[in-house]
Amino acid sequence: MNHNLFLVGDVHGCYHTFRELLGHWRPDEELLVQTGDLVDRGRFGPECVQLAMELEQQYPGRTVFLLGNHEYEMQKHFGPRGPNPAWLGWGGRATVQQYQGRADMLQHHLAWLAHRPFTWENNYVLVSHAGFADTDAPLDAENMDGVLWRRGPLQNMGRRQVVGHTPTPEGTPTFDAAANVLNIDTGACFGQNLTGMRLSFTGELLGQILIPTSLLDIVLA
Repeated sequence: MNHNLFLVGDVHGCYHTFRELLGHWRPDEELLVQTGDLVDRGRFGPECVQLAMELEQQYPGRTVFLLGNHEYEMQKHFGPRGPNPAWLGWGGRATVQQYQGRADMLQHHLAWLAHRPFTWENNYVLVSHAGFADTDAPLDAENMDGVLWRRGPLQNMGRRQVVGHTPTPEGTPTFDAAANVLNIDTGACFGQNLTGMRLSFTGELLGQILIPTSLLDIVLA
């Protein structure tokens, strides 16, 4: 069966906001695809990963959680190449603190994160964290123009691309008609919104839900 899609942008530890948005998801009718970056910046990274894992178990075949650059760098920090000082400087330090005293949880989460895919796609829609540009080896996790890191214009892939990664300036989704790209990272961790975008199986826009970030989820300056 060709289900409609419920696409969720970067969560970044905004657990309460994520839970509220999920109340709009219709698991009987829609495949949930999340663009990665469950962790860092918000106050509840471990809870967001745990919720994603539980949803995957509760709704077999109805959820896809993609790899984001923050999960990639988190794995590097806790893996044999760690520590990863760069990641600690852009969100990782708080995530390390959030996992303190939760060693078993951390190991379970790292094992699950190690199996996150780079993309979800069908013949009409292509979802990744940062999108496909005109670059060699777009699926190379270290390629700064690849699907984990790209900033800037993307390539028209002959399908509708949906990406997160780069927060939109106004906290609402944007659309690049030339490249046929929907940008759905709407800056939840910066106090803007978390977006859920409804698409048909063929990529037609059916609606969107914007949930303002719960103040419980972010550290107020």
